[in-house]
Amino acid sequence: MKKSFISLLLLFVFVSVHAQDNASKTTAAFPYQKSAEAKPALASMESWGKSSWKELYSMLDDDSLKLKATYALDAYAHHVALDPSMKKKTASLLNAGLSMVKSRYAKDLLIQELGLLGDQTSIKPLSKLLKDEVYCGAAARALATFKTEAATAALNKALLSSKAPFSQHIQAAIDNANFKLPMTMTSLQPAASTKNNTQQLLDLQDQMAAAKNPVQQRNILAKTDHLSGLGALMFAGKYLTDPNLKKQAALIVARIGLKDKTLSGKAVRDVLQLAQPLISGTDSAILVNKLRAHLNAMPYDHGFVSLFNGKDLTGWKGLVGNPVSRSKMSEQELLLAEAAANTKAQQDWVVKDGLLIFTGHGDNLCTVKKYGDFEMYVDWKITEKGDAGIYLRGSPQVQIWDTSRREVGAQVGSGGLYNNQKNQKIPLSVADNKVGEWNTFHITMIGEKVSVELNGVLVTDNVVLENYWDRKIPIFIKEQIELQAHGTYVAYRNIFVREIPGNLSSVLSDEEKQQGFDMLFDGSNLNNWIGNKTGYLVENGTMVVNPAGGSGGNLYTAKEYGDFEYRFEFQLTPGANNGLGIRTPTEGDAAYVGMELQILDNEADIYKNLNAYQYHGSVYGVIPAKRGFLKPTGEWNEEVVVAKGSKIKVILNGQVIMEGDIKEASKNGTADHKDHPGLHNPKGHIGFLGHGSVVRFRNIRVKTL
Repeated sequence: MKKSFISLLLLFVFVSVHAQDNASKTTAAFPYQKSAEAKPALASMESWGKSSWKELYSMLDDDSLKLKATYALDAYAHHVALDPSMKKKTASLLNAGLSMVKSRYAKDLLIQELGLLGDQTSIKPLSKLLKDEVYCGAAARALATFKTEAATAALNKALLSSKAPFSQHIQAAIDNANFKLPMTMTSLQPAASTKNNTQQLLDLQDQMAAAKNPVQQRNILAKTDHLSGLGALMFAGKYLTDPNLKKQAALIVARIGLKDKTLSGKAVRDVLQLAQPLISGTDSAILVNKLRAHLNAMPYDHGFVSLFNGKDLTGWKGLVGNPVSRSKMSEQELLLAEAAANTKAQQDWVVKDGLLIFTGHGDNLCTVKKYGDFEMYVDWKITEKGDAGIYLRGSPQVQIWDTSRREVGAQVGSGGLYNNQKNQKIPLSVADNKVGEWNTFHITMIGEKVSVELNGVLVTDNVVLENYWDRKIPIFIKEQIELQAHGTYVAYRNIFVREIPGNLSSVLSDEEKQQGFDMLFDGSNLNNWIGNKTGYLVENGTMVVNPAGGSGGNLYTAKEYGDFEYRFEFQLTPGANNGLGIRTPTEGDAAYVGMELQILDNEADIYKNLNAYQYHGSVYGVIPAKRGFLKPTGEWNEEVVVAKGSKIKVILNGQVIMEGDIKEASKNGTADHKDHPGLHNPKGHIGFLGHGSVVRFRNIRVKTL
C-alpha cells in the first residue's frame, strides 16, 4: 500500500512538472513570424490538460512571462474559433480561468478572448462581471461581439438594473453592437456623400468638446484611428496625459505616426516620444520597437513645429508698420516700436481655453520668426459678419470672411488671395463651414506661389501672391506670418508650420577655394564615393545612414588620401554609433586595417561604461579624446580632422578634443592591447563606418596636405 502511494505521488509530480514544461516550452514559440512555426505549438495546446492551462494562467499573472503566454493564447483562440467542439472546450477552460487569474491584465485578456470565441457557455460568467466596477466595460464589449440574441438579452437585462458608470459601459457596448455600415450603393442609387479626412477631424474635435464622460470620449477617440495626417496625430496626442484616455491615445498616435512617415519635426517627435512608454501589453512587443526605430530615423530638420502653445503668446509679437516701412527704420527705432506693439498686442489678443482669440480691437499678431517657403496648418473660427485673414511673408492675404456678406463679394468663399490684382484672387470653390464652426486651412507657399486647401478642398491652386506693399517687385523672399486683425472676433487653434528648404547644396567658401579644398559631398549625389551606396541615402541635402539598406555599412571616398585636412558636419540620433575611417583599405575592419575615429552619441546611457579610447573623436583603441563638446542630439556638429604623418588632430565645434602621435601612442602596445596593423598606413580611403544607427552628414570637404 505504501509503495503504491509513493508511485502515485511520483506520477503526480511527473505529470505536474511535465505540464509546466509543456506550457513554458509551447509558449516559447511565440510570437512567430511564419504560420508554419506555430503549428506544432498549437497542436500541442490542443492536447493540454487542466494543469497546463493552470500553468498558462500563472504565466499571465507574471510580468516577466506574460508576453509569450499572451501571444500563445491569442493565437490558440483564433486557431479553434472555427471548430465548434474545440471552441466550446476552450471557452469552458477560459471561463474557469477567470476565477484563477489574479492580475487585471490576465483577466482582461481572458475576457477579450471569450468575446472572440463567442460561445454561449461564456454568457453567464461574463454577465456576472457586468456588476464589477473594474471589469464591467471589458465584459460588456466582449458580450457585444457575440452578436447573438442571448448575449444581447443579457446586456439589455443588465442595463435595466444598472446605474452609472456601469450603465454607460453597457450602453456603449450595445450601441457598438447595433452599429451598421451604410448600405452599399448600387449603380442605380446615388452615391452617399462622405466627408474628407479634414472635415471628419473637425467633427471629432467638436464631439470631444461636447463629450460628458470618459466612455463617450473613448468612443470618439477611437474614430481617429482610421484618419491620417498631422491634424489627427496632434488631436490624439492631446489625450496622452489624460488618465482615462492616455493608453488608447498612445496606440492611435503610434499607428498614425508609423502610417505616414513623412510627418516629422519637433511637434511630431514630442508626441511620439510621449506615446512610446504608454504602449504596453500585446501591442508593445512589435509596435514599440517600430516606433523606436521610426523616431531614431526621423529627421530633426525641416519638420513641423507648433506656433501656438495654447497657453500664452510665446513666439508672437505685435505689428509694426509693414515690410517696406520696417526696412527703413533703424535697429533702435524698430526695437522701441516693437516693444510698444508687444504691450498693445497683449491687450488685443488673448488666450482662453486653449484658443488664440482676437478681441475685435487692435492690430495683426505676427510671428517672431520670418519664413520663406513653408507649409502651414491652422484652424480658425469667425462669428457673424466676421472678416480676417492670414498674411504670408508680411503681405495680405489668404482671406477669411462670412460668406453671407454678399455686399463685399464674400459669397465666393474663404481661402482666396484677396489683394491680388493681376493673378487669380477668387477661390476655386466655396468650402467654408457655417459661421461659428471651425475651419482648417492648409497653406503651402513656395517661391511666389501659394496653394490653399480649406477643409480638405483645394481652393487656391499654385497662384502667385502679389506684393501688396510694392506691386513693382515680387513678394518678399522671407518675412513674418501674420494673423489679421480686422475689427471682428476670430479664434485660432492648432497652428503648425514646416519650413520647406530651398537649394540645400553646400558650396566651398572663397577662402576654402583659395586653400585648395575639394567638395566631397555637396548634398546632391554620391559621385565621389564608393562602397555600400544602398546603406547611405541622399535626403534634403544630407547623406543619411540607412540601416534598412544593410546596417548602413561602409562608404568610402573614391580617392585615397595620405596627409589631409577633412571637414564635415554631422547630426546624431539617440544612441547613434558610426565611425570615420582614415587611411584605410575598403576591405577588413577599418579600426584595425586602417584607423577609426569614433563618431558616437557619448551621452547615451548605453555607453556609460565604455573605455576612454572608445568615446567620440578617439582613435579607436589607441588615443582617447576629451568629452563634453558634442552638441545636444539633433543639432549639427562641425568637425575637422587633420592627419599629417603620425600626428592626428580632431577639432569638434571649435575645440581640440584629440591630438596625438599614433607612433608614440602605440610604441609600447595599444590602449586596447590589440594589433592595429593599419596605424602606419601611408595612405588610404576616408570612410564612414556604419554600425546600424541613423546618422546624417553634410558639407564634406577635404584638402590634401
